[in-house]
Amino acid sequence: MRKTALLAAACLLLLFCSCGSPKYHYEVRRDLGVYFTNADSVIETVRSALVSNSQKITLTFRLDSDCMSDISAIVRELMTFAMSETDDPREGDYLYHRYGGYELEYSRDNDEYTVCIMPTYYTDTKQEEYVTKRVREILGELSVGDMSDADKIRAVYDYVYGNVNYDVVHKKNEHYHLKTTAYAALKNGCAVCGGYAGLMYRLLREAGINSRIITGQANGEYHAWNIAELDGLWYGIDVTWDKLTGTHDNYMKSDVTFSETHIRDERFADAGSSTDYPMSENDIDYERNKL
Repeated sequence: MRKTALLAAACLLLLFCSCGSPKYHYEVRRDLGVYFTNADSVIETVRSALVSNSQKITLTFRLDSDCMSDISAIVRELMTFAMSETDDPREGDYLYHRYGGYELEYSRDNDEYTVCIMPTYYTDTKQEEYVTKRVREILGELSVGDMSDADKIRAVYDYVYGNVNYDVVHKKNEHYHLKTTAYAALKNGCAVCGGYAGLMYRLLREAGINSRIITGQANGEYHAWNIAELDGLWYGIDVTWDKLTGTHDNYMKSDVTFSETHIRDERFADAGSSTDYPMSENDIDYERNKL
């Protein structure tokens, strides 16, 4: 199969948008009939558009051959990379968990291709502005700047545990997606596991603690929880379960302990995840980690 390298002009609402020199590098697929030579810049432009809640992201490029059959796969990969982890707490897992997929339209006019991505978001721009403002206020109130990393994790956990209730009203409402967001946890004081995990992630990352949102199965149901890094090792945290049970049994747990009840989705359970996020073999006792 003949492969063609192409240069895409990435724009929002058909307005050209340049992100300057790309900050991250991504190994895009080369097994399709076409690939972007400037994929890193395109991905950063798409990521910026998603963070800004852009309703329409348009990519245009010229190509003298037919690549229509590869468009869906190309866009799927771009979107996956656009929501990969970065050093910005508003991106990565946080962005992924407030996003609800996209619709795709594409067309060809002679040698010019136009691809339109229309994302769905669970929160709007004003709601995200509220989250950013409130997260910074909370961290200021907690005075995390003066704390050790262990104390930061405990302070964030205690805040979420003490201020967010489980949203039993909307738990089974598949159309009410706000329940899965950090905004709902902060503004309404209630959320389901995704909202707990999203708020934990955002607070920890803003406090300088590396964290991820992990999804999988727990008690036979879809579930979301966190892992957090301390002194080079990672620990499981499930504040949702702890709030529901009135315990602290799922605070800073080893993978051995957590894997008994929390089964990760495949993308979090491969060898790469084990290398990138080495899990501790020991638990940290909540009562001993007192502020």
